[in-house]
Amino acid sequence: MPGAGELAASVSRPAPRAGFRRRVAFFLAIMGPGVITGIVDNDPTGIAGYSLAGAKFGYSMLWTLVLAGLSLGVVQEMVARMGATTGKGLADLIREQFGVKIALLAMTTLLIANSTTVVAEFAGVGGASEIFGISRFLTVPIAAIVIFLSVAYGTYRKIELGLLAVSLIYLSYVATGFLAHPEWPRVARGLIPGVQFNLEYLTILIALVGTTVTPWGMFYNQATVVDKGLGEREAGYVSADAYTGASITGFVAFFVMLTAAATLWAGDKPAGTVEEVAESLRPLAGNFAAELFAVGLLNAALMAMAVLPLTTAYAICEAFGWERSVNKGPREAPVFFGLFGGLLAFGAAAVLIPGVPLLLLIMLPNVVGGLLLPIILVLALKLVNDRRIMGRRANSRRQNLLGGAAAAMMMALTALYIAVIVLTGFGVAG
Repeated sequence: MPGAGELAASVSRPAPRAGFRRRVAFFLAIMGPGVITGIVDNDPTGIAGYSLAGAKFGYSMLWTLVLAGLSLGVVQEMVARMGATTGKGLADLIREQFGVKIALLAMTTLLIANSTTVVAEFAGVGGASEIFGISRFLTVPIAAIVIFLSVAYGTYRKIELGLLAVSLIYLSYVATGFLAHPEWPRVARGLIPGVQFNLEYLTILIALVGTTVTPWGMFYNQATVVDKGLGEREAGYVSADAYTGASITGFVAFFVMLTAAATLWAGDKPAGTVEEVAESLRPLAGNFAAELFAVGLLNAALMAMAVLPLTTAYAICEAFGWERSVNKGPREAPVFFGLFGGLLAFGAAAVLIPGVPLLLLIMLPNVVGGLLLPIILVLALKLVNDRRIMGRRANSRRQNLLGGAAAAMMMALTALYIAVIVLTGFGVAG
């Protein structure tokens, strides 16, 4: 397994008092796990969620991106630091510290959340290709095969560089945000918090947080820090990588919601599907803007199709002690690549069912992930506070305050969401 020094062969680790340029160069050399996790957070489920929020409630939900982005940074820094300090993935630590039963609960939670999300990524490929007039029955199988071969016969470093390179396509959302001509005074007012207590608003609210702070992201970030060979000496840079990724997530999400609010809000049919956002850009900014939005969606789906099944394979193999690494081949890690390929096959097959509603498939994982996240988050908080495994890298009081606040917020949202469903069912809330 390559260490950080091998991955950054031309950049030696800077001394504590090294110059700013040396530190930046070293950070760029080891950057990857946190940035990729943050970028892939804006997958089709995220893009659909942000689009739906903008279409239904205009600019008024922009404030949620600040809240979700801060929570994401805190959570991702925490698991990245655990990976660098312990040299073990999150699933591995859960099994070791809490036993097989709790590990099985965590893996079941992850499998449910990730299975629905993998289906959503394929739905994103189908939705993006159909904007260009190409049938999903052609693009989905091809995408599944290409992704599997690329991961199965690549190395971690090649896959990481490829993901970082194609992530530049996300800049298309920044372009479409300006091309949609948003109302900037309303954009500013949308950053002021305000909550509506109805089922539709709360469903979208928990979906927005659920698509930003995800169980898969926690497992993937920590596993890839370990797979990349980064250790405690790089912990500070790993933390910076995690916060950088979270910042990118919020930046892209802002422009996606902005675009939907400017094109679909208060329209005749503000359904908020990604296809409708793209089509609504045509009269405002021309075909180029619509195609930019579709290209961004396709890129997001392809990146997530590689990462989400990998997360599941990493976690399950860690939890049960099976060989796992993209630096191995299918013969060396058969269970790892079997899980990876099986999830790709499942996701592709689900999307190819005739008449299946793509928007439902894309949005479902957001709510599922938001409801299941507190289970994983509580386990991670207990681990990162255990000084037997974390030593001096255990959470400080400030870090516990921030991490506890993120966990409490998710639990409160989950409880509030369930309460509103019950009250609505009895006709008490509207």
